[in-house]
Amino acid sequence: MIKTASVILAHPYKKSFNHAIFDTSVKTLTDLGVHVCAHDLYEESFNPVLTTEELGKQPTKDPLVSKYVQELIESDLLIFIHPNWWGQPPAILAGYVDRVIRPPHAYDFDPNDSSAAPWGKLTEKGALVFNTSNTDAARETGYFHDPLESLWGRCVFGFCGLENYSRRMFRIISESDDAQRKGWLAETAEIIKNFGDYPKK
Repeated sequence: MIKTASVILAHPYKKSFNHAIFDTSVKTLTDLGVHVCAHDLYEESFNPVLTTEELGKQPTKDPLVSKYVQELIESDLLIFIHPNWWGQPPAILAGYVDRVIRPPHAYDFDPNDSSAAPWGKLTEKGALVFNTSNTDAARETGYFHDPLESLWGRCVFGFCGLENYSRRMFRIISESDDAQRKGWLAETAEIIKNFGDYPKK
């Protein structure tokens, strides 16, 4: 049952299509009766720089990071919205991953066996990733080998034991018109609605 969701946006331009996806996601979840923790990382002036202390397992001293961490722990669904920049998320979202999705709450290691694989602690959660791109699908997969899929599916979610995830890339943004974008937003809402069970309002 999805009762709480964290929705994380990483795009600096307020009129971007990423912001429209963000607004649609928040509205859809709210209409479904979900408690939504919605964050525009740029709007909130999130500092993406990992501190020396945060390299270990000590709690962060940054109150905003502490808030994100608590919401990560409490959320049943995680949604990340960002453009494809150089095959990566914007640096501000990479910093969110560094500072929030860390041990001991997202994954951990066996203190008695430094060579053992980590165990993930996000196994009971689901995740959705919505991306935008100006690269056509054939070039994305054939030449670049879809780096965002590897990043989210294996490096982040896989590392943390989160297997229930889905990712949707909208393209080509620079050539899209209003009708196409409205269709994509409707698709975003349907993807969220069909992802899991929600409270009955």
